Amino acid sequence: MSPRDVLGLLRPRLPRLALAVLFGTLALGSALALATVSAWLITRAWQMPPVLDLSVAVVAVRALGISRGVFSYCERLAIHDVALRSAGHARAGLYRRLTQLPQDTALRLHSGELVARLGSSVDELADVLVRAVLPICVAVLLSAAGITIIGLISPAAAAVLAGCLLVAGVLAPWLAAQASNAAEQLAADQHSARDTAAVLALEHAAELRVCGRLPEVIAESERRQRDWGRELDRSAAPAALAAAATTAAVGAAVLAAAFIGITLAPVTAPTTLAILMLVPLSAFEATTALPAAAVALVRARLAAGRIGDIVAPVRDGRQRPATPEVELEPGGRLAVVGPSGCGKTTMLMRIADEYPESPLTAAFFAEDAHLFDTTVRDNLLVARGDATDGELLAALDRVGLREWLDQLPDGLSTILTGGAAAVSAGQRRRLLLARALISDFPVVLLDEPTEHLDEADSDRLLRGLLTPGELFARERTVVVATHHLPADIGAPTVKLRGTPVQ
Repeated sequence: MSPRDVLGLLRPRLPRLALAVLFGTLALGSALALATVSAWLITRAWQMPPVLDLSVAVVAVRALGISRGVFSYCERLAIHDVALRSAGHARAGLYRRLTQLPQDTALRLHSGELVARLGSSVDELADVLVRAVLPICVAVLLSAAGITIIGLISPAAAAVLAGCLLVAGVLAPWLAAQASNAAEQLAADQHSARDTAAVLALEHAAELRVCGRLPEVIAESERRQRDWGRELDRSAAPAALAAAATTAAVGAAVLAAAFIGITLAPVTAPTTLAILMLVPLSAFEATTALPAAAVALVRARLAAGRIGDIVAPVRDGRQRPATPEVELEPGGRLAVVGPSGCGKTTMLMRIADEYPESPLTAAFFAEDAHLFDTTVRDNLLVARGDATDGELLAALDRVGLREWLDQLPDGLSTILTGGAAAVSAGQRRRLLLARALISDFPVVLLDEPTEHLDEADSDRLLRGLLTPGELFARERTVVVATHHLPADIGAPTVKLRGTPVQ
């Protein structure tokens, strides 16, 4: 993905980002000003002037110390608001793009891989705002301010400080980025080979033991692990150089300031010389975050590449297959019928995409939605957190789970150990359907809600779902995707044809 694509995906709130940069600059600017005022105050107090001569500086030191904490807090609020909103925009945009992919492309991606790409990869992409963009902008502004302050005292010292800041702010981050890139590449290569050998040993241990190759395969996995460790140690050298370069730059700037201060001592006030000595230390505070910022940029670039694999088919014009246009009226019922792989789920996602922020907000309830390793109550409350126990019991009764619930040791408080592993496939579908009943979305999109149920129960639930006023209130709109419909259901129907995806 290009930077423009990343920007379009994240859609960061630029005014709020600028506000975060302002607060960050003011926070570290307070530290820079604090060093300047403190240097003056310490040196002036050594001259033992009247106390009133120091009162303004004393108050300024206290104010700057307090303001740094306040500005840092405001900066965190602003930048995390930007990052979290950007991550939300990115995920919503990726979900929409997934619905535009051809079915054979979308289904080729493993669900675990999709979770990783839409989860950690998006997080790493959004983190670049917090960990890279903000520190870089603040460092540029603070470095310019520090050089300007020193330049007013000694142009030579300012030139040395500028060079040292370039080492700490450009060379050190570049070395850190090289180390991070090498480590990421090694992890990708070595992990793949190590995991392949390990999985081979786990899944085919009996066959390998019979043919005498099991020790060899285990040894190969161990060798790959050791090779990865050695390569990782070798790739850490640039990171060590980055840390050393930053420390060396700070030391060089301070020594140069001290040397230049000695030469200026006969013609410069002691308070000015103290400022010349202490300000460079504070000027480097903004550059200490830049190596980590460079690492964040590397990880964001790799994350953008992983996400780009998802959106590339859409960008190349390979759109989803055409599906019938539908118009939903408030309180309407619609059945989408067809074999597996014909586009029923895609059609539901497209309908959901048509109601992102309108009064008819749509909720898509997937057939493989997650059941959490927690209580029955909490698994239902994810649909609506303020639902009462009476409402939960009524929903379970309507989907045919009341008898099952009565047999549980703690009723609604029973923990479903292992989530979906604690219930049968049919019970899982009924629990997911109960979630939909508890929700208060005006438009409900149900994907295969009666799969894994016997024909009689399936037909009964489908009749209830597609008959206004039975399972769902009359004013709610319900769309059901299913393989079949009972013959006596008179709800509007969209029949999809197509060859199931292999």
